[in-house]
Amino acid sequence: MRIALLTHYYPAHRGGIELVAGEIAKRLAATHGADIAWHASDCDPAPSIPGVTCVPAASCNEVERRVGVPYPLWSPAALRAVGRAVRAADVVHLHDSLYLPNLAAYAAARRAGRPVLVTQHVGMIPYRNPALRWLLSAAYRRLARRVLEGAAQVVFVSETVRRYFASFVRFGAPPLVVANGVDTALFRPADEERRRALRAELQVPPEVPLLLFVGRFVEKKGLPVLQQLAARLPHARWLFAGWGPLDPERWGLANVSVLRGRSGDGLVPLYQAADLLVLPSTGEGFPLVVQEAMACGTPALVGSDTAAGCPDAAEALLCEDTGGADAALRWERRIRALTGAREPLSSMRPRVASYAAASWSWDNCVQRYAELFQRCRARPGG
Repeated sequence: MRIALLTHYYPAHRGGIELVAGEIAKRLAATHGADIAWHASDCDPAPSIPGVTCVPAASCNEVERRVGVPYPLWSPAALRAVGRAVRAADVVHLHDSLYLPNLAAYAAARRAGRPVLVTQHVGMIPYRNPALRWLLSAAYRRLARRVLEGAAQVVFVSETVRRYFASFVRFGAPPLVVANGVDTALFRPADEERRRALRAELQVPPEVPLLLFVGRFVEKKGLPVLQQLAARLPHARWLFAGWGPLDPERWGLANVSVLRGRSGDGLVPLYQAADLLVLPSTGEGFPLVVQEAMACGTPALVGSDTAAGCPDAAEALLCEDTGGADAALRWERRIRALTGAREPLSSMRPRVASYAAASWSWDNCVQRYAELFQRCRARPGG
């Protein structure tokens, strides 16, 4: 099967969407013989994956650099190349519905009668800026809606995102929720001796709570709340693994450390050493970093809308509401309660790791996608 794959970035950008896209493409090519042409922005190096031909698109990434919104703009030549790839494909796979090249690919697929499968990762993001909120809502209802209604199949990564779009989209086929997988051979628990050694390498004493954030340093990931929390909880050590315009190094807090350039196996020691992953993000599906942390046995404290994206994880996942002016105060109280008595967090680790191992399999995820691609190909034009 020939698949034209569209993402805004390649995995080297270290965002969850592109990491998931890469894992699915790698496994589809290896286990199902798919021939994949992967178009993504050239602002990061393309991966080398057998069976996957990467076609870096000439792009401008100033929007993300200036305001933290990942929206690369592609050159006309790159968009024309997308059109050629779509015409040569049996199925078109779009990761999210609102990026410019994905909109162009969808239009080309409609003209060429090629079926489109959309994996929608992200829902409405409640930006503090009302203009940004209005712009995103309007774009979803005017542009993304057309793509989702015209797709042969829409897959959501979480129930929360599905519910948002189902409120105004009339899908051509019943939408599905397919959870992302996690590599449990890589992301795995460490015993207490190993955890003590990792914490010593990070210069974190055993009695000091170690709190971890992994992701982009942008508003939707909860950086404004995290800044307040780090200041309100000086007894805890905070590790921020990521990048972006809202850089925690600028906060001037002695208990905050920033680690850059970490991804994949470079994140494993951080997950294993941490007492708690803290992610007060909004408008997401179910972030991959939550799955990776939990696979390492590390409890995760996430926003209530994120937790709602995976209701089956309720017994293994901690959540707190991110709304309201007192959000930081509520999160502070919750973290103080969790870290004030260390035993509850440590006692959660086996249960958390067991849930992740039993629930999130890349093999199951990719098998589901393979079946959906075959189904889409049997319905040309969607």
